This record gives sequence, C-alpha cells and structure tokens, in this order.
Amino acid sequence: MAAACELPFQLGQPTTRELETGADLLATATSFTLRGTYADSTGTHWTISAVFVRPDREDVVVAGPGAKVEAILIGSQAYFQGQAFLAQHMGSDALSQTLVEAAGNAWWKGSTELAPQLPDLITGPAFRSTFLGSAVIQRTDHVSIDGLEATELSGPRADVYIRAAPPHYLLRVRTKKGVVVDGLAEPDLEYGNFNRRSTEITAPSDVIDFSNLTTLPPIYSVVSVDTSRCASPCVVSARLKNLGGLFGATAPSTVAFTMKASVSGTMIGTCSVQVTPDVGYNATTSVSCTITLSGQPENAAVVTATATNPGRA
Repeated sequence: MAAACELPFQLGQPTTRELETGADLLATATSFTLRGTYADSTGTHWTISAVFVRPDREDVVVAGPGAKVEAILIGSQAYFQGQAFLAQHMGSDALSQTLVEAAGNAWWKGSTELAPQLPDLITGPAFRSTFLGSAVIQRTDHVSIDGLEATELSGPRADVYIRAAPPHYLLRVRTKKGVVVDGLAEPDLEYGNFNRRSTEITAPSDVIDFSNLTTLPPIYSVVSVDTSRCASPCVVSARLKNLGGLFGATAPSTVAFTMKASVSGTMIGTCSVQVTPDVGYNATTSVSCTITLSGQPENAAVVTATATNPGRA
C-alpha cells in the first residue's frame, strides 16, 4: 500500500528549480512554436501563431476581426503580407492609399519594428524574470496539458505550465486578468515543437519595396484630359503618368471618361479604354476613346477621366 502512495513533500517529483530550466529552452532550442490568443489595448481579441528558428528567424501570423497579417523576419530584414495592416502604416493621403490598393495582398518589405516584439515571452532570461523564481508563490503537480503531465507554477502575474517529465519544457503561460506583457493583454499562449523544425524560414519571392516603386504594379494617374477632337464622333484622350512599375498587376489598368452637362450635371455619355502597353516608372503615355452621346449638352459639358489600377491580388 505504501508503494502505491505518492511520496510526501514532493519526494520523487522534480524540484521547482529543475522545472524552471524549461524556460531556458527558449534560448537554447534551435526552434519552437508559439500559439494562442490575446487582447489589444482596445479590448479586441486576436490569435497569434508563430515559429521561431534560432538565431534570427521568425514567421508570425496574427489574425483578428477583419484583418490578418503575416510577418517573416530574417536577421535585419522584415517582410509582411496583409493589406489592412499595410493601410494602417501608410499615410491617409490619396497617393498612399493608391499604393495600398496597388499592393493588394502581396508581400512587402518593412521595418522589423512593425513585427510583434515579445522579449518577455520568447527569451529565456526575460521569461524567468517575469514569471518564475521569486514570482512563483504556488505549485500544483499532476496537471494535464494536452495529454501531458505538467506542473503549474503560479504567481500574481501568470500561471506557467511546465512538462513534469524530463525534458522540462514550457507548455503554456496564461496571465492573470489585467496583466499586460509585451503589449499583449491577458495572453494565453501554448509552446511546443522544441527542436523539431525541419525546414528553414526563407524570404518570400516577388516582394514590394516601397523605397523602390518600380517593384509595384502599374499605378497610372491622369495628368491632363484633351477634348479638342470631341465633335461627331466625340473622341477624348488623356495623358497618364505611371507612378509604379511594370509587373504583377492582375489585369490592365483602365481609364474611364465621363461627360456631364456643366450646369445640370446630367450624364451625357461615357467610354473607357485599357492602358496597353504599359510604360515604366515615371513615364507617360496617352489613351483615347469615343464617347457615345446620349444627348446634346445644354450649353457646355465637362469631361473627366479616372484611372483604375487593379494592382496585385
């Protein structure tokens, strides 16, 4: 009967100090994964899924209401994918938003500072200082996490779950209500796949670099409109300037001409034309088409031209 009973005073169990070495794997493991949920400063909830490959590679996906962004970090280089995220980090002026539309959901280069910064959650010494050591005030053994026996080390900031059997790696951290760590409110995160990464994190191909606009698809703006040949038939033309590059658009850009009566604003006629062939960055080109008139102008008419640039998917 005595042999069937658990030894008192945690005899036969790993010491708390031994368990806490699990945090060191955040620094020594060649790779590991992190996934879970958190809230931002507005109370909006997000999911995060990340792969870390030491010494300096990360692949992080963050998703929330109506938005998703993926960030790949390789050394000092950072690559992002997510149009809504891009729009938040571009200017609100018309040109900046045109660049956002043209970029679509393509990969683009940015600053590593735009990626999640999680030193307290993914760095061994910082994790220990934040959640373990003197921060632990209670220990609970024989806790099950995803079918594995774990030990719970709890403190005022968080509950930390570490695998009970060697190797003692981190399984989960769940912070207490109101706690913010690395800018994440009340994160509930699971760790796993230590030293199991078999493929390298590589840079995406066909990346947009906003410091080099030639990497963008064509972005035409209307420089001027010419109505000198608008008689019967009414031929109108526009001069365009390409603020982008040559490649990657899902379809040719188009220019739509609209003729309205200058006084009443009544629509008189329209026409549209594709921009082909494309011209290079900062180059100009002209397009023209014939407006089919649905009526005669009252006294005078105004012709406008609007360029539509499909951009990338």
